[in-house]
Amino acid sequence: EIIKQNTHDMGKLIDDLLSFSRVGRSTISIQEIDMEALVKSIIKEQLDTLKTKPPKFKIGKLPHIQADKALIRQAWINLISNAIKFSSKQAESLIQITSNEDDIYVYYSIKDNGIGFNMKYADKLFGVFQRLHSFKEFEGTGVGLAIVKRIIKRHNGEITASSNIGEGTEFIFNLPKVPKEDEFEKDLY
Repeated sequence: EIIKQNTHDMGKLIDDLLSFSRVGRSTISIQEIDMEALVKSIIKEQLDTLKTKPPKFKIGKLPHIQADKALIRQAWINLISNAIKFSSKQAESLIQITSNEDDIYVYYSIKDNGIGFNMKYADKLFGVFQRLHSFKEFEGTGVGLAIVKRIIKRHNGEITASSNIGEGTEFIFNLPKVPKEDEFEKDLY
């Protein structure tokens, strides 16, 4: 059983590293994305496979955006699954997804009421293999947020996180309203 589990974990790690590598080299294909529909479909998929008590979701108005749908979908999958995972030990877990915008960017936010983390280690959050919680507490490979950051950077956006231990975490990322395909970030690493 131990060998089986370790083999499964190694396979997941290899898959995540391959995904991380592909994000940096893939060609960006711009199309209009209905972010609200995309987020709702991902939530439904996540809840269909959930084995624990489902969290409550509050979803605000999420504007459409011009971006690579496959990449943005992967970023949302990683962020939503993290929010579910790290709020799963709360009696009532709540995940809020909202947005706002200015003249240049649309800002998307996902906030949970989970265990949070110490902001002293925020610089490690988006690095490969950087985990702020033990594997015994929460499974994962430590690659998911690195993939998210790479996807957002490829779209000329930025992502930040804020958190307090025991009070949850909020991730905010921005994407340009008018993408310039010739200016997309190439391989970052």
